[in-house]
Amino acid sequence: MSPFLFSGISYPLKMERRCSDGSIKSDESAPTVLASSLATALPCVVSVRSPGMADVSKWPLFTLLGPQEIASISLACVFGASGNEAIYCTHEDEVYAFGLNCSNCLGTGDSQSSIFPKKVECLSGKKVVSLSYGSGPHVLLATAGGELFAWGHNGYSQLGNGTTNQGLSPILVTSNLASKEVTEVACGSHHSMALTSDGEVFAWGYNNCGQVGSGSTANQPTPRRVSSCLQNRVATGISCGQTSSMAVLDNGEVYGWGYNGSGQLGLGNNGNQLTPCRLVGLQGLCVLQIACGYSHTLALTDQGCLYAWGANTYGQLGTGSKSNHLSPVQVIVEKSRIVEIAACHSTHMSAAKTQGGQVYMWGQCRGQAVVVPQLTYLNSTDDVFACFAMPAVMWRMVAVEHDDYLTVAQCLKKEFDSPETSDLKFSVDGKHIYVHKAVLKMRCQHFRSMFQSHWDEDLKEVIEVDQFSYPVYRAFLQFLYTDSVDLPPEDAIGLLDLATSYCENRLKRLCQHIIKRGITVENAFSLLSAAVRYDAEVGRSLCSPLCTCWCSPGGYTGSVRISHLVPGSLVLNTQRFFKGAKEWKSTYLGIVEFGEFVTRN
Repeated sequence: MSPFLFSGISYPLKMERRCSDGSIKSDESAPTVLASSLATALPCVVSVRSPGMADVSKWPLFTLLGPQEIASISLACVFGASGNEAIYCTHEDEVYAFGLNCSNCLGTGDSQSSIFPKKVECLSGKKVVSLSYGSGPHVLLATAGGELFAWGHNGYSQLGNGTTNQGLSPILVTSNLASKEVTEVACGSHHSMALTSDGEVFAWGYNNCGQVGSGSTANQPTPRRVSSCLQNRVATGISCGQTSSMAVLDNGEVYGWGYNGSGQLGLGNNGNQLTPCRLVGLQGLCVLQIACGYSHTLALTDQGCLYAWGANTYGQLGTGSKSNHLSPVQVIVEKSRIVEIAACHSTHMSAAKTQGGQVYMWGQCRGQAVVVPQLTYLNSTDDVFACFAMPAVMWRMVAVEHDDYLTVAQCLKKEFDSPETSDLKFSVDGKHIYVHKAVLKMRCQHFRSMFQSHWDEDLKEVIEVDQFSYPVYRAFLQFLYTDSVDLPPEDAIGLLDLATSYCENRLKRLCQHIIKRGITVENAFSLLSAAVRYDAEVGRSLCSPLCTCWCSPGGYTGSVRISHLVPGSLVLNTQRFFKGAKEWKSTYLGIVEFGEFVTRN
């Protein structure tokens, strides 16, 4: 199995499955979709996920896409001041973008916003391995071939092209990187960083607090290697706060530089640093991953321990208070081993995932200050940011897998009326419906009694049903598999009769809802007729008010009454008393609603 680099540590690519007790179990024999294309990526930005775990439908923007478009997505990232922009890659290595397009951050070649995805032509065929975004926003993207592209806001030369002109389309960044292979990118508010395959760190852009690490506060228009203490050292991971920068080395050491007003560099003071400084507070620990929030930082060690430092106004350090910490402090998460941490430079929130699959969050969660790690019932740290971050942006580009993985509910729905797996069939109106005894016993007391109490039907492979129609009985059996009903109101009355016979109260409520919502002036009489035919009192009570009324149109008064009912039809007589003529007239009533009626003589 191909290795996957996690902040410099090589792990086998594993698929995972969630068990009924909430735990996660590895399945190394499972297919590893995207494994080959992501084998060299650093997961501070992109990671390989288990099937269905990266659910882009949790992000409002992706609800604008149809099922086919969603199925084509392999990688996705939501960003922007309000989570208003999105970029995604398809399985065919095409790149699309849609959203508000602030500062031309979609890279589509124009300044127009769009709720429909637009293809980013110049990235066609490029395998994306890393993507990050700033606050402007500007966007950096690294390909599997080691190329670096940038576009969007460029007021501080954060695109690295030597100018301050905004980038309408992705431009290839080559200055000082022509012979380098970029494997990871990271963006602060208005500065940029890149990590190369040989462990070198480059930075450029806004440098008012020394976040570029050049030793000065002058803006850096093109990529410049961060040297000083990182000279001849191998970095394995990078991360950016709003105006600070962090790097983790192959020996587990952590270095920070830039703005330090809240102690986000973890140096024990709050003075800005113009060049990288080692965090002595982590001495003796081997750090695997770092993640920067707006002004706080998280670190994960090889022992699964979590450390945090910096700003704590919203409880984003998880220490139980709102006091800032200038040096790293250990954060205890239910005495569990942590395997992943998450933070984003545009939010004040933190998240972590344990070895057992539990996901925790803390910090600014939908406006609330959560000061200690709170257990969620979400599947991933990505889901935490989708549901609770402000703004709702992704802390990394996520991999979205589309394989044959199905939930239990999806499997049941798929296997309904399937001859290949069924062990029982019903014959209704000469048509067969294929089902599974186990499912029927679990879902319906009527069938549980039938198959456990030695009824005659228990020994049959085919059960004949003659008291209900095929559409009605099929809808009933399908309800047992899907917990939903899709029938017209006329058939729903028959299904209501069945639900009453089988004591299925939830099904009765669904049928009543369908009937109530489906009554119109065109079908009121046929529904009432069906209600009488099935002896459905609820149907009669819903339809009768629509079919019986008193009215006073024009120059006469009239009354409507149901004179008699016959199966399948209604005969209603009306009696009108015309003013000035003492004459009664009988007519056939066609439609009655809201005090008005139409008659045919």
